[in-house]
Amino acid sequence: MESAYNVNEGVLRFLDAVPAKAVHHHQNRIRIEEGSLVSGWVELQQCHTHLDPVPRAQITFREGFVRDLKVASSTHIQQAWVEGASIQLVNVESGARLCLSAHTRALRNTGNGYYSLTNGPYMRKFLDGYYPMRVTLEIDYPPQTLQLIDIAPPAQPGLKLDATRGVIRLDALFEGELRSLIQFEKR
Repeated sequence: MESAYNVNEGVLRFLDAVPAKAVHHHQNRIRIEEGSLVSGWVELQQCHTHLDPVPRAQITFREGFVRDLKVASSTHIQQAWVEGASIQLVNVESGARLCLSAHTRALRNTGNGYYSLTNGPYMRKFLDGYYPMRVTLEIDYPPQTLQLIDIAPPAQPGLKLDATRGVIRLDALFEGELRSLIQFEKR
């Protein structure tokens, strides 16, 4: 009964210690190109490792904010296919890995030469609870055109940030729902 009280109900909580059991690792590589500043569309390559073994699962995207969604590769998954703004999975086995590619409309012109890149919510949800998950974001942007001005949430135990000219790397271990906001200024 005690474990039912410990289930996270969605509040973001960063973990400073890696759980004993491997957790779902959600890796994202996002590329902002010059044309993204006008269209809002960015290139996404995404891989999921340590998926939970389940008979059925899905990876969902916001309708109207994803296009060219494709399954790039899958292992230890009987079936994986695109259905609308989602990828449907059947018979996910232990050790499963899935990679996909897409374009997402994640970059927003907020006016006066400012842009914001939003990602998430990232979550590992089962029934009413949220469980530990690791998300890695690597964002490539044109440094000759954009200057990084802010990243939220900020670095803290369980969330590492590394930003160099043209590349941002975020690595988070958490429970609940993670959303990130990265703000740029046009040079």
